[in-house]
Amino acid sequence: MRRSFFKLFSSVLLAAASLAPSFAAPENSSAGAAKSLPDNLADFRARGLPSSTPNGAKETEESIVSRTTRTYISRTGNTFVVVLTQTKMDSAAYSLLTAAVPAGQQMKLGAIGTASVADPSTVVFFKGNNFVKITPADSAAPNNPAEVELNGLAGALAGQLSNGENDIPVLVKHLPNWETVQLRAAYVVSLQALKNLLPQQRVLDVISFEGSAEAALANYDAGKLLIIEFNTARIASDNDWNIKTKINELRSAGENANALPSAYRRVGNYSVLVFGAPSEPVANELIDQVKYQQVVQWLGNDPYAYERATREFTETTLGVFVSVVKASGLALVTCLGVGGFFGALLFSRRRTRQRKVEAYSDAGGMLRLNLDEMTPETDPSRLIGPGLR
Repeated sequence: MRRSFFKLFSSVLLAAASLAPSFAAPENSSAGAAKSLPDNLADFRARGLPSSTPNGAKETEESIVSRTTRTYISRTGNTFVVVLTQTKMDSAAYSLLTAAVPAGQQMKLGAIGTASVADPSTVVFFKGNNFVKITPADSAAPNNPAEVELNGLAGALAGQLSNGENDIPVLVKHLPNWETVQLRAAYVVSLQALKNLLPQQRVLDVISFEGSAEAALANYDAGKLLIIEFNTARIASDNDWNIKTKINELRSAGENANALPSAYRRVGNYSVLVFGAPSEPVANELIDQVKYQQVVQWLGNDPYAYERATREFTETTLGVFVSVVKASGLALVTCLGVGGFFGALLFSRRRTRQRKVEAYSDAGGMLRLNLDEMTPETDPSRLIGPGLR
């Protein structure tokens, strides 16, 4: 009897323990939402409690952790709706921003958060793993909220969010001329989002985003450039084989040229495709500008640290030695040059003075001493003879 009661009691405890996290999750979620969207932000106060939505089940929202909505009121009575989306990584938040950029507009870096897009009726920005959209509560009202208040609320909210990496994804910086195209380039972290950008390209059906692959798509005069980054060489190699096989299969089946890449190449762990180029050579020239920069991070101690430090010390020492020799040689040449110049100048000056001054001599230009007394001291012919008495 006691044994049966003990088993029943243990089963109840296990069931309660398994259900405890599910009951605690909404509470923790509410606490996190309240922290991200506090009751007061600068001159704005919240109305009501924040409402949170768990991560989406759709493939395009698999990187989203939660969405939190809260309404704020300004001192002038204008009402704004803030939607805060938290993602698993910073790049996913950036991808949501690129998808929210209206046609004809460009994002700005560092204006609000890490990057943002703003107009008189909407502000969207990302910072860390947070994507924020702020709109007026009633956009159809005759007195729309002032743009100053909209930007003020966005700035106040961005100031209390975590910085994260505080930069755009590195893959974007590997686009050719990225400083210009980044402002309107698209970024995705899921295969479905990529297919939505290029719905006619059947070659995308064989690509796998296994291992959290990411992609950047930008428009150039030569066509659309797509770079897909894979985390490991094995995954990149598998996708490379699948893409080449699919392209050959589509060409053999007589697929329309518009539904095929103009050129394709694997660059490191990147799969680079160009769509809509006027010719294959032009597309290849665009691919040539893509450079893969590999970054290796050791989880433990770097086994090549000593060799790298020795090489750096040797290179630094050799560089210092060469610099000293160059500096010494330059100083020597400079000293000889300056000394020779002033020496030649002094020699020339003394020679000039010597030519102008005639030296006195009683021996035809030579000095002679009458040590033997053989030379008369006077010329008798020039002496005045004795006078007459």
